[in-house]
Amino acid sequence: MNSTYTVEDLSTASGLSRQTIRGFCRNGKLKCKKMGNTWIIDKKIADSFLKAFCKGRAVKGRKSSKGSNGRPVVLSFFSGAMGLDIGLEESGLEVVLACEVDKYCRQTIVENKPGIALLGDIRDYTSEEIRDAANLPEGADIDVIVGGPPCQAFSTAGKRKSFEDERGNVFLTFIDRIIELKPKYVVLENVRGLLSAPLRHRPHSERGGDNPPLTADEQKGGALMHIIKMLEGAGYSVSFNLYNAANFGTPQSRERVVMLCSRDGIKMPYLEPTHSENGEFGLERWRTFKDAVEGLGGNLHHLEFPEKRLKYYRMLKPGQNWKSLPLDLQKEALGKSFFAGGGKTGFLRRLSWNRPSPTLVTHPAMPATDLAHPVEDRPLSIEEYKRIQEFPDGWHIAGPLIEQYRQIGNAVPIRLGKAIGTLLLKHMNGDEIKEYPGFRYSRYRNTDDVSWRNEFMKSLRNAKVSGQMHMDLAEA
Repeated sequence: MNSTYTVEDLSTASGLSRQTIRGFCRNGKLKCKKMGNTWIIDKKIADSFLKAFCKGRAVKGRKSSKGSNGRPVVLSFFSGAMGLDIGLEESGLEVVLACEVDKYCRQTIVENKPGIALLGDIRDYTSEEIRDAANLPEGADIDVIVGGPPCQAFSTAGKRKSFEDERGNVFLTFIDRIIELKPKYVVLENVRGLLSAPLRHRPHSERGGDNPPLTADEQKGGALMHIIKMLEGAGYSVSFNLYNAANFGTPQSRERVVMLCSRDGIKMPYLEPTHSENGEFGLERWRTFKDAVEGLGGNLHHLEFPEKRLKYYRMLKPGQNWKSLPLDLQKEALGKSFFAGGGKTGFLRRLSWNRPSPTLVTHPAMPATDLAHPVEDRPLSIEEYKRIQEFPDGWHIAGPLIEQYRQIGNAVPIRLGKAIGTLLLKHMNGDEIKEYPGFRYSRYRNTDDVSWRNEFMKSLRNAKVSGQMHMDLAEA
């Protein structure tokens, strides 16, 4: 994360003119350093300024918890480039407050939603300050709070430190604010790794052998169970599943955990799929990469592959990867990685025209996460990224090219957000929500709340864990 802001960064994040920000720097209202002709503001100072500024920056004229035309109100946290929020608004909800600490994401939010109340680091705000920023008086019901806290603490690609990681602690702050604000509904979304992250991480070097057995806190799934017990203890029902966004019309096979919680304590149903891989259940077939980019023209902005990698791409057809090369070239192309474990499916990967895109990553030209165009010898462009994640063509993503990829790659696909909003509205209005027994929401098993809980408790019994968890397992 960047440790400094420029005048341009702070101007975009606050909505104030660059001239105003420069004036603050010159007269000492902002403690800055001048480097050449540029003012540089320390991140902590900039964040403090934005907190004070955003506190009174609510959308004017809102007197109750209802948005424009009586639409239910949403408070969005960890908003990123607002993929989830766009989808929620397409369903008929209204996002009146965003909360985001990343400066490029903040620029994206301000440029596209200049009237929205925008907060910074959630840890800097009390529940009263959040209400004040959203112009929601004490006692006014909040319809929905949504958020996707930083996922790196739970990602299977990371160190899996869970709540010992600073980002994991932000997750717990978010849960605390939810419990204090008492919205009617809560939506949490995160990576699949949340399903198996422990509450407390023990290094692998300290496991097995003469080391003591893992405690219950250190078992897989402990972090999620801790979150569940916090929410249930506050009276919320908890329902979750691992959803492939392709089942909701996204031209991308991307799996995310979505948790739906209701203040009335009654468990909510799962999301209603609109698509299936081959048209099962009478639904439309999955949308493809070709569907996503149809009609896309103009000047495309993209990174480049190094020449040594292009040598192999020129041998690959749409839908192929390194496994389609002759064996000697496979070894040459992958080097030491050829002999490593795992499927290595991200190496030298050309997309297929007639399948959904693989999960978009934050950098489409890294050796192990390549995302190449089906026939052109280049990574996917920013414009193609936006189409795959379903951002409107006119939605401006701020920052340098690599930061644009990161923001879009981290976003929730718009149609997944719309499916969440549609279900919430149906539940609010008492409308019928169709269920699909036997539907495979993802490629993994035991990822819905019922089977996950059963597996979690079974693993504890089998492991004969020692110690006590931070929740009453007898009630889990």
